[in-house]
This record gives sequence, C-alpha cells and structure tokens, in this order.
Amino acid sequence: MPTQDDEEQGQVFVDESDIIHEVDVDEEDLPDADDEDDTENIEDPHDSIHIFTGHTGELYAVACSPTDPVLVATGGGDDKGFLWKIGHADWASELKGHTDSVSSLAFSSDGQLLASGGFDGLVKVWDTFGNFKRTLEGPGGGIEWIRWHPKGHLILAGSEDCTAWMWNVDNGNCLNVFSGRGAIVTCGDFTPDGKTICTGSEDATLRIWNPRSGESIHVVRGHPYHTEGLTCLSISSDSTLAITGSKDGSVHIVNITTGKVVNSCSSQTVSTDGNPESIECVSFAPNFPWAVFGGMDQNLTIWDLQNSSPRFICNHEEGVTCLAWLGASKFLATGCCDGRICIWNCLSGECIETFKGHEHAIQSLAVSSNLEFLVSVSMDGTARVFEIRDFC
Repeated sequence: MPTQDDEEQGQVFVDESDIIHEVDVDEEDLPDADDEDDTENIEDPHDSIHIFTGHTGELYAVACSPTDPVLVATGGGDDKGFLWKIGHADWASELKGHTDSVSSLAFSSDGQLLASGGFDGLVKVWDTFGNFKRTLEGPGGGIEWIRWHPKGHLILAGSEDCTAWMWNVDNGNCLNVFSGRGAIVTCGDFTPDGKTICTGSEDATLRIWNPRSGESIHVVRGHPYHTEGLTCLSISSDSTLAITGSKDGSVHIVNITTGKVVNSCSSQTVSTDGNPESIECVSFAPNFPWAVFGGMDQNLTIWDLQNSSPRFICNHEEGVTCLAWLGASKFLATGCCDGRICIWNCLSGECIETFKGHEHAIQSLAVSSNLEFLVSVSMDGTARVFEIRDFC
C-alpha cells in the first residue's frame, strides 16, 4: 500500500499484492476523450413518423390537401413555403416569391389550388405541383389569414391594414374590400353555405358582411361582447353561429342572422400581472352540440351548447395555442407552448395520447384527408407527422 511519504512526494506505487480483481476491457467500449458528457449525445424520444426539415426558420402555417392524403403545405419565418408529401422524403417543391414571412396557407375546397399569404401583403396562388399561378395584390399590410370560398375559387384574406379583401382567383380580379373602423383584421371566414362573411378585429368587434355588396349587415361590439381584440373565430356547420375568442380571456357565441350574443363564457384564470389569459383557438364540434376553446390559461374547455355550461375543463402543462378535430369524431388534438400535442376524448374529457418531438411551441395543426395523419408545425423550425388512424 502507498505510504504517507510516497503521497507527500506526489508518487504512488502499486504492487501485485494490492490488486484485488482484474477485469478485461475492450478498447472499443472506452469513451472518447473528446466526449465530455455521453448524455448530450442521446436524442430525446419522439413519436413522429416523418419530419420535414426544409425550412430554415420558425414555422407558422400548415395545410393538408382535402383530396390528396399525403400532400402538405408549410410556411414560416424564412419567407418560404413548401409543398411536400408524407412518406416521400425525396419530393418537395419550394414556393418562392414572398419577401416576408409566410403567415397563412389554405387549399381550395376542390384541392386544385393552394394559396399562401405573407407579411409582405401578398397572396400567391399555386397548383398542387408547386407551379406559380398568380399574385393577388391590394392589401397595404401583412396578411393575417386566408380562407377559400367553400364552393368556388374565391379567396378572402384579412390584413394588418384594417381591411379584408376578396378576389376571384381564376382571373385575379378584386371583388370587394371590407373595411371596418381602423383595426387589424385578425380572423375571419366565409360561412359554410358561402352566403355570408364574418371578420374579427383588434378593435374588439365582430363584423358580419354581405359578400356580394360588401355591406356590413351587423357590427357586434360593447357589452356583453369582448373588451379587447379578437384572436380567433369559427363558424358552425349550419352557418347560423359564430364563436369568437379574445385577448380578454372571454368567448362569445353570436347568432349570425340577428347579430346578437347568445352565449358567453370566460377563462378561469388570470396571468401573473393580473390580466386575463388570452383565448387562442375556438371551434364548434362537427357532430356534437359542443364548442371548444383553449388558451394561455393552460386549459381546453369543452362547452355544452344546450346547457350553456362546461362539460369538461382539460388541463395542460402549458398554454394551448391551436386545435384540430380528427374528422367528425369525438377526438380533438391540441397543440401547446411546450411542444406537445394532446389527443382528447371529448365524450369523457380524458387525454388518451400525448405526442412528443417538438422542442418549442406548436403554431398550427392540420389533419390529412384520409384521417390517418396529423401534421404539426413549430417554432423549432420543423414539421412533424403523427399517426392518428387509431382515433378516427
């Protein structure tokens, strides 16, 4: 054994009598000297079956073709859009031409065309191979959202310049400009029957329009409506009701025909500064008498329209940013600030699956036309595909 004198001299000698046990070690099993921490090289587990990494910046928008079950469009902060196919890693078409972030994407109802909207104030139209068709010009500010008419090649888009524009895509002509009081048009859509337009703005108003004349039919504002800007909007399948969410943490349901508020609810929590938590996403259930909404209060609320009360309040670990129904089923997907996607059974209020893989907040979700795939885009710069055939 080493003596105290040996240790003081900085030298330690071991003879054969000090050996307790010998172990043979293969050199291949030894760690490299350059590896400071083996755990840094272990990838986090993920549940996605396909990852699209063609972008070089944050992703904001995703859309699935209504006719081709593997065709997907994505857009983001690198000023680019892409068309790509699930399971076909060797096929992608870059959508070039925007000079600012691609903020919104939408396929036409017949699946023949794709529209992309950018913060450059332009709407561009493409075929499903990624070939450029035309640019729709007019708005003086960034495009906030895009919607196609449910029965034709008309596009409606909301802009930062406080207007919404409607074009005939086949000839590029502007058909109408819908102007409010001077606030960003943050959300909007055609009713499913195509006869009416609803838009929501930063001035806490919902406006209901005649698309042919461009005239405002109703303006919904003041008590008992929102007190801060609208963030999201959805319209019932029978074209009678609009549900809207706001920065003020409230949700209101409006009768489109009368312009009257018929139902109201609000977030159950407030932020650390005492202000309400913003509602980020709203929707009507396709086949049930429910509405759903989620927001920064970390909850998804499933609201019973017949009883005007919550069926379930589904808790998340972080804020809810977006949602998507899995077809006409009882299942709903939510995207969260922590990069997770939760699948909820809305009949029971249970989370039956959590998909992991994204490193940052989910920005948008889309479901493939065959109801087999859920596609998500994130601030981490990737789009991921998850299998959902077991839930539909």
